[in-house]
Amino acid sequence: MDTDATRIEAIKQLKYRYWRACDAKDVNGFRSCFIDRGARIDYGQLGTFDDAEPMARLFEQVALHQVDGQYVIFDMHHGFHPDITLTSDTTATGRWTLKFRQVNLLDRTETVMTGEYDDEYVVEDGEWKMSASTLTERWSLRRPLGGDATVHAGIFQG
Repeated sequence: MDTDATRIEAIKQLKYRYWRACDAKDVNGFRSCFIDRGARIDYGQLGTFDDAEPMARLFEQVALHQVDGQYVIFDMHHGFHPDITLTSDTTATGRWTLKFRQVNLLDRTETVMTGEYDDEYVVEDGEWKMSASTLTERWSLRRPLGGDATVHAGIFQG
């Protein structure tokens, strides 16, 4: 039985899959969280898009960037405080708080940021997908990595 609670849980699982895909450098997993065509995405400094495909290509360029065969950008996304509102059996809106951390070995910096997502969801081919996503940054801190800082990266499979 498809209840409101199961719909809300499915939407939460979608957003968690999205963040795991971001952190795992999984471009296909990232892309699969959005509707096939026409997703509205506004990620502030990263850009505004009228489809998920260009955002997926940008994600691929940044997340998969390597120097000497090693990744140089490492992200950590943690989402909190989901506020999901079902607007019909197949549509919903949601708000989330994001805690983001990035280590950039090109710039030798660490960035910590918090923001708020405002999303729209729709059922497409029997699965919940994001049809719109806006990220509003609340604050961020960027600082240099110390001279003795090292990054030990695990295995990424995308």
